[in-house]
Amino acid sequence: MKHAAYDAVVLAGGAARRLGGADKPGLPVAGRALIDRVLDACAGAGTTVVVGPRRPTTRPVLWSREDPPGGGPLAALGAGLRGVTAEYVLLLAADLPFLTRTTADALLTELSAGPSDEGVVLTDPDGRDQPLAAAYRTEALRRELALIATEHGGVAGLPLRLLTHQLALRRLPDPTGNASFDCDTWDDLSTARAHIREHGNVLDEWIAAAKADLGIDLDVDISVLLDLARDAAHGVARPAAPLTTFLVGYAAAQAGGGPEAVAEACRKATALAERWAKESESSGASGSSGSSAEKPSTGESSTE
Repeated sequence: MKHAAYDAVVLAGGAARRLGGADKPGLPVAGRALIDRVLDACAGAGTTVVVGPRRPTTRPVLWSREDPPGGGPLAALGAGLRGVTAEYVLLLAADLPFLTRTTADALLTELSAGPSDEGVVLTDPDGRDQPLAAAYRTEALRRELALIATEHGGVAGLPLRLLTHQLALRRLPDPTGNASFDCDTWDDLSTARAHIREHGNVLDEWIAAAKADLGIDLDVDISVLLDLARDAAHGVARPAAPLTTFLVGYAAAQAGGGPEAVAEACRKATALAERWAKESESSGASGSSGSSAEKPSTGESSTE
């Protein structure tokens, strides 16, 4: 079941006390700032509101600040909801390095499937709710915020659980086991960085980081490009591998871009590399077969 359109609110404030006051959303994991990794997970949002100090991001967002700054998650949520118009909203912390579009879509799909549910929250491997990795009905959040503000004379400094405990929630167990992992300490950050290298995700992470920094939103068949690089390296020369893949990218851009253009450029370059390799093999075979007649060396006469 496909979920409905949605907006996203990303909470990127907070003092990061356990990180010594560091700029937590800007800390890199596999070359990408934590906040950019989260923004990628909610890239399908119609509007994305980031609540916190302005900073460079890899895609456009709306900015908001809680009143007062540092006023806590409920105040930040209220500031974020001012920019939300969709029926559904993803509410995300900015320190979730392994949250993906697949998990975000799963939260929204579950919410769309349950008419009586007011939210779907991710639960970590220990079964704990992660209310800042969740999808909610926007109207339910606004309703509870207004009630809390009336009851307490405001929402600054109040915990998020005052709101979430009043909602009809469904739980979604973390489908990957690490989408709910957040970086609160330097050890957490080190764990996140090590996880990528230890679990064979380096290439995927590198491609994602490169595409983000280059402003490319294109899915290509990585195996085809790797096969092309191998063929160029083995059939021509090792330096031909990076040069050929660069030329393929340039040719695809000249042809209008897109996966089809990349695939066609790869096809042509692969065919060329194969022809080159066969020619080299043929020349090598001819050279090794020898000849009954030998060319005389310089200074020798062909006759006695």
